[in-house]
Amino acid sequence: MSTANPVTPSRSSPSMTLVVVLLGVFVVPMSISGAAVALPGIGKDLDTSGAPLMWVVNIYNLLFAAITLVAGSLSDLFGRRRIFVIGGGLFAAGSLASALAPHIIVLDLARAVAGTGAAGVLASSGAILATTFDGAARTRAFAAMGTAVGIGIAFGPTLSGWLVGGLGWRAGFLFYVVVLAVMLVGSVTIAESRAPERPRVDAPGVITFVLGLALVMTGLVQGPESGWGHPLIIASLVLGPALLWVFVVVERRSDHPVLDLSLLKNRRYTAWCAGTLITSIGFVGTLTFLPTYFQGASGASATQAGVTMLLMTVPVLVAPQAGGWLITRGVSARGLMGTALLLIAAGSAWLTVLRPGIGSLELLGPLALIGIGMGVSFGITDGQAMSQVEPERAGMAAGFLNTVRGGAEALVLAVFGSLLVSLVQSRVGSGHLAEEITAGHLPGGPGQSVLAGHFTSAWHIALWWVAGLCVVGAALVVAMLSGSPAPRPYKDEEYSRKTTAGAGRQHV
Repeated sequence: MSTANPVTPSRSSPSMTLVVVLLGVFVVPMSISGAAVALPGIGKDLDTSGAPLMWVVNIYNLLFAAITLVAGSLSDLFGRRRIFVIGGGLFAAGSLASALAPHIIVLDLARAVAGTGAAGVLASSGAILATTFDGAARTRAFAAMGTAVGIGIAFGPTLSGWLVGGLGWRAGFLFYVVVLAVMLVGSVTIAESRAPERPRVDAPGVITFVLGLALVMTGLVQGPESGWGHPLIIASLVLGPALLWVFVVVERRSDHPVLDLSLLKNRRYTAWCAGTLITSIGFVGTLTFLPTYFQGASGASATQAGVTMLLMTVPVLVAPQAGGWLITRGVSARGLMGTALLLIAAGSAWLTVLRPGIGSLELLGPLALIGIGMGVSFGITDGQAMSQVEPERAGMAAGFLNTVRGGAEALVLAVFGSLLVSLVQSRVGSGHLAEEITAGHLPGGPGQSVLAGHFTSAWHIALWWVAGLCVVGAALVVAMLSGSPAPRPYKDEEYSRKTTAGAGRQHV
């Protein structure tokens, strides 16, 4: 057994810890939404479309989702600050390689490295905050984390649009390198912490989980291009779920699993995980693919598309703090989460007014509703979920929560993108043409308006599906959170004693 190494007070600063963690949390979602705006420019510059182009976003999300759970458990074993720094270094290296990539394959591989690093940053971030702050201070810290996510999402499309329009798509990746470099320098102020016990790494669990999720994602992304009947696609969609089932069996039999499945027996923790999954379904497809629609169907520039997305993303800057403020004043977390999901559903249904050339005024209502709903969810989910688990499993719990979030985002991107391509293909009769249209490259000429109409119809169908799933999800989460509140895993004094952070509990 090994306990956390003490950290001298001069090195540990709760306030600086919060600032540095928020920098890392800020750039993770920004790298998703920003890359999405750059896709048409990347496709044109590197002469690519279809699945290879979509892997720029999807492989980042895939590796992020697959590694987050592993990184969370590793942070418990080897130190939350250590995994935070290693993740930040990989993220920066992958972003630099992305900026210099001469070919789409190189860019996709670089984004895989960046996604792996991003998983380490985000998984350890939640655990660092959970073991540094307590009580109302923790609620405020996690609300600030939600705001940082919101800022990253909000300024990702806009800043990327400005950079792509003025300096080219490579400048966006260089911006991430600069922010991550500042984060790494500031990480010396973070107190190291880890779980009291350091068992061996659950290698079978890690391998089966990563490979299983990777195969599922590969099948979903490549399916529209290769054909759903292609032997490799069938194999991916059969072997992937099979390996995930093997992962569950392995974890049940392991003495030290990478995911302690007893976490899922905690109904309230599981409910908050389900809540973040439904939130991801509600916004990530719109956030990622709507800028491409503006550029393709409406002929907007990357800068204009990014600015229009502010209608959806600016509310995310305010809503997380508002959600945290309401929770600290006794508003029901269950009711607030249900309301947030219904707002996303209403906004998605309203967004079916979408059409080529639509003005910002008509988009304000639906995009703002989606932004408010996702912002409130961001502000309360992590804090509420982490309050259900004991501190020695903080990294594992944070890792699983973010794996659910990242996995949902990765799957939604794959399914949403495949759905758009398939729906457009059913109308135009050509897979290649459908991929060009959904990548924002509509051929010119008299038939352009017809193709834009097909693109729009596909969007309407996808949005109705999103709205319906969010309504069902809201009802499910509220039902799971009903009943008497679960007892706190530890009383405050016991929680403080068991916490392994060198700095102890502090106030923001």
